[in-house]
Amino acid sequence: MKLHANVIGEGNSFVILHGFLGMSDNWKTLGKKISEESFQVHLIDQRNHGRSPHSDEFSYEIMAEDLAEYCSDHNLKNIILLGHSMGGKVAMLFAVKYPELISKLIIADIGPKYYPLHHQDILDGLSALDFEVLKSRGEVDKELDAYIPDLGVRMFLLKNLFWKEKGQLDLRLNLEVLVKNASQIGVELPLHYTYEGETLFLKGEKSNYIIENDEVRIGRQFPDSRIQQISSAGHWLHAENPTEFLTKVLGFVKK
Repeated sequence: MKLHANVIGEGNSFVILHGFLGMSDNWKTLGKKISEESFQVHLIDQRNHGRSPHSDEFSYEIMAEDLAEYCSDHNLKNIILLGHSMGGKVAMLFAVKYPELISKLIIADIGPKYYPLHHQDILDGLSALDFEVLKSRGEVDKELDAYIPDLGVRMFLLKNLFWKEKGQLDLRLNLEVLVKNASQIGVELPLHYTYEGETLFLKGEKSNYIIENDEVRIGRQFPDSRIQQISSAGHWLHAENPTEFLTKVLGFVKK
């Protein structure tokens, strides 16, 4: 699958993978700042997200292969790979399968373990949107508010809105397939998979995605890894504390 990407800057390749229901645009501000440090940043839309093609197939195995195809098509080698949440799981699997393509790996607020399904309210809210009736961003936000009280999460989701044609809103997400395959998002990185390369795990101070009990497993599957905390941040740590996030990312990749 030919993935859509926004490429910024010149230098060593730095690839960023967004999370579930996100898109490359979520990383545009940070991507630009990273590019200013002599990196060519590839902000990728994963399949069924953003401007990348839609498909009935959806799994980590397939998304890792999508990234391998992207790297081959663009002749990317020795990449720095950063993945957030779902994108972090894709990045972990890609690193296991294609370690020769990676120089450094950064995983943002996700571990290799299994996570139970916890996006149901969001998926229910998005599924309830009727674009024959809803004709403005404000109307869509009001409809989502009944399912998703957190304004920050709604703002994140509303980035998926676009004008399909004059007067007709739609979502860039392939919602039907994502709903059908939502259970795939939580699957674990199999225990026998290990990646020996240098890895940084970043976790949000207010997030419960990586807890103390997870550190032994992370160390076993990623033996050359360290875990650092982003203060005053939850799961969307790159958006909630971008300054500290950027500092820790650059500190890791430049040393």
